[in-house]
Amino acid sequence: MHYILFYDIVDDYVERRAAFREEHLEIAREFEQKGQLILAGAFARPVDGAALVFKADDISVAENFARNDPYVQNGLVKNWKVREWTVVIGAE
Repeated sequence: MHYILFYDIVDDYVERRAAFREEHLEIAREFEQKGQLILAGAFARPVDGAALVFKADDISVAENFARNDPYVQNGLVKNWKVREWTVVIGAE
């Protein structure tokens, strides 16, 4: 099953993320190496959110990522939510 984690970010996210970026990317790489994180990145023009696509047995994988993400823990993410995503076309 696929899940998308959506982040709503603070206005000064770009300026504030540098202090937490390496730790954030380290966690993301761990999930990627386990085959759970498929795609991830911030929205552009404007940078007003981000989305992370997970492939996992249940929603808790994406929820655990969010809860442990330094961007969330340090207030760069105002709100987050996970949605189950039914993939119809695409490589498996």
